[in-house]
Amino acid sequence: MDEIMEMDNKRIVLVGAGNLATNFGKALKRSGHEIAQVYSRTEESAMTLAELLGCEFTTDLSQLVCDADVYVVSVKDSVLDEVVGKSVRGKEQSLWLHTAGSMPMDCFKGRVARYGVLYPMQTFSKGREVDFLQIPCFVEGSDSFACEMVAALARTVSGRVIEMSSSDRKYLHLAAVWACNFANHCYDVASMVLGERGIPFDVMLPLIDETARKVHEMLPREAQTGPAVRYDRNVMDKHLSLMDGCRERKELYEYISKSIHERATGE
Repeated sequence: MDEIMEMDNKRIVLVGAGNLATNFGKALKRSGHEIAQVYSRTEESAMTLAELLGCEFTTDLSQLVCDADVYVVSVKDSVLDEVVGKSVRGKEQSLWLHTAGSMPMDCFKGRVARYGVLYPMQTFSKGREVDFLQIPCFVEGSDSFACEMVAALARTVSGRVIEMSSSDRKYLHLAAVWACNFANHCYDVASMVLGERGIPFDVMLPLIDETARKVHEMLPREAQTGPAVRYDRNVMDKHLSLMDGCRERKELYEYISKSIHERATGE
């Protein structure tokens, strides 16, 4: 792959109509690709995304159009293998890919000629626009040509495309859960603490924003502050006393504080 493959506009079917598929579908359409069809198991989701993308929809995997260049499967991990098995018949020569961070690409093995993974690492919501060009996309292919086909497609929507194996990508996904999902849960806990005292959550936003900006300039370990770094039991015990009656919050506070201190001191 000495030369970078250019991707012509493709005819694409989206198998799935959730948060990721919605944002990815819009990015593909903006880049000039034709979205031929959307599948979802629920008619409302399929119809909503199809109307947004100006295409057909179906709730029956056996009714997927057979003349697409690329089939993008964006469904829950637990049903990925089943959906693929019900979808590929008659379409084995097209490029198939899924968008899951934690799943290997072998769900396509022995079923289609060329396949791969295109994982856009970002948190998506249907009603929130994102700049897809800023989202790193991690790609993999069943062979070198398939990999370059997936990468070429990714380059039409993203400014940063990185080849990565399934074995490495699962650790990337784990890191994303820590950095995004777990961090957001902490925001939710903070929101509950404030809400119980009638304090608006938006007072936290400058603090949250500065915390995020700091890790653009220094390692997270270097950016860490607060009572847990020095294990200030005076402050920590006062905090714990404010959470009497909420065992889960107290345990979470203790576990995270201990982890922060151990990381700060190398113990």
